Amino acid sequence: MFKKLIDKSAAKSPWLFHLNTGSCNGCDIEIVACLTPRYDAERFGFKLAGSPRHADILVVSGPITVQSRDRLIRTIEQTPEPKCVVSIGSCPKSGNVFKGSYGIDGPLDKYVHVDVSVAGCTPKPEAIMEGLYKAALILEKKREAMHK
Repeated sequence: MFKKLIDKSAAKSPWLFHLNTGSCNGCDIEIVACLTPRYDAERFGFKLAGSPRHADILVVSGPITVQSRDRLIRTIEQTPEPKCVVSIGSCPKSGNVFKGSYGIDGPLDKYVHVDVSVAGCTPKPEAIMEGLYKAALILEKKREAMHK
């Protein structure tokens, strides 16, 4: 009985863990804007988690740098299943202007399956909110599949 109640309440409140893997902070500013009263991501149940162990959705911004690669892998391993990975901006997908640089070891899908990719440099908060909503729907389907 309690397990069903916990699963139902968790589905309506996905927790996000944001990981910056070497970005210029443009995407990070837009992610923070989503949490402010103007866009208010919390009205849809999204909350930032302090640890990847508590997160449902992993939000990644920036190209994968050589220095951040090990932290990224550890964070992916620490995020419990089912999880959803959202890449924010052009950098995690392609490396953007940093592609080919000696310090870049991306793209993100080299290390983990990316469920939702929000394009742009930098994407607008509306696009980020839409990406998070899509991720929540994917997460719900993954949870249903786990319980079958």
